[in-house]
Amino acid sequence: MSNGRFDCDVILGGGGLVGQTLALALEQAGVSVIVIDASKPADTLAPTFDGRAFAIAFASFRMWRALGIGEELDKTAQPIRQIMVTDGRLGDGVRRGGPSLLHLHFDGAEQEDPDEPLGLMCEARHVRLALDRAVKERSDIRMIQPMSVSAIERESAGVRVTLANGETLRAPLLVGTDGRRSFVRQAVGIRTIGWDYPVTAIVATIQHEKPHEAVAHEFFLPNGPFAILPLKGNRANIVWAEPRKAADALLKMPEADFLAELRRRFGDFLGELALEGPRFGYPLSLQLAERMIDTRVCLAGDSAHGIHPLAGQGLNLGLKDCAALAECIADGMALGLDPGDVSILERYQRWRRFDNVTMALGMEFFDKLFSNNIAPLRAARSLGLAAVNAVGPARRFFMKYAGGGAGDLPKLLRGESLAA
Repeated sequence: MSNGRFDCDVILGGGGLVGQTLALALEQAGVSVIVIDASKPADTLAPTFDGRAFAIAFASFRMWRALGIGEELDKTAQPIRQIMVTDGRLGDGVRRGGPSLLHLHFDGAEQEDPDEPLGLMCEARHVRLALDRAVKERSDIRMIQPMSVSAIERESAGVRVTLANGETLRAPLLVGTDGRRSFVRQAVGIRTIGWDYPVTAIVATIQHEKPHEAVAHEFFLPNGPFAILPLKGNRANIVWAEPRKAADALLKMPEADFLAELRRRFGDFLGELALEGPRFGYPLSLQLAERMIDTRVCLAGDSAHGIHPLAGQGLNLGLKDCAALAECIADGMALGLDPGDVSILERYQRWRRFDNVTMALGMEFFDKLFSNNIAPLRAARSLGLAAVNAVGPARRFFMKYAGGGAGDLPKLLRGESLAA
């Protein structure tokens, strides 16, 4: 739908998971897209590039299915059938017979559709491959990589982007999908608020002797959350928050010593443990852009909001941005507006801003509440978890919100196509 004055309808600065998902959503709506990404495909698609796995909310997975990559992801995704949230102590692990009675438990009873899982665990490498293949198949998406944006110039009717090789591109709208250190955000003068957490998330994939039964565990230990997230086979992804110095030491330990420390937190309910692949460390921080839009520019994903990984909501927020922005642009263009029209961008910001800020502050609250060993707070927390667990409507509310099913959902998050 681009015209002679522009190279495309929308330029995306950044081609990670959010950028490529947004490109697919826009293309489905008949919007032509150019994606500029600084990374090298040979690096990002390598099995050793990223040890993370993502807890994908059921609404987010509906969108990927609507965009045509669900069938491929089904081959490697592990459905989550139960979630156990426990306030733990170092060395507790998971007791024989399960967690203490004072815990919070989610299962299919919380779902409107009992056949739909609570979420799906998707390994980053498989998601990257599926998105890369899908993007290459779409003729209205042009990927330019490895390439970075060196300058941005706004005009009355559009934006001119200069690439590192000197090439210039023009479009009515530029979207910053280039992560926490977003060049797009900085270039247009959108400031951020936030702070660093004094902790690093240790991420590793482990093999275990006994089946996980599709159960995800979240323990709140004094130093921070410790998650055991089920993967295909007798495997799990570990997300383990520790103070920076302790995390650095754990990442450098010999494998046998690391596994010994892991077992102190993990317990023995899954039998013998072994490491699969390298350990990764990700320093944690909170970062919120003061606004998500500017003249002819908007932000999506981590360029707009980077939050604590508690409950695995970070990528899901970015995917919700994609669904909302694509729908706003599609609706606006159907009325004859160009993609960068201020009314389209303001609708997008209204739709997403409150949810993003609420989720960020909610994760901050839970981290502060649970990541300590203060006895009165420990007792109150455990009783609170047990109280919520005993009230069905409360469990359903939490699960619907965490699963991305609350509020005014964009079409893609309902599993509906944007194709006209």
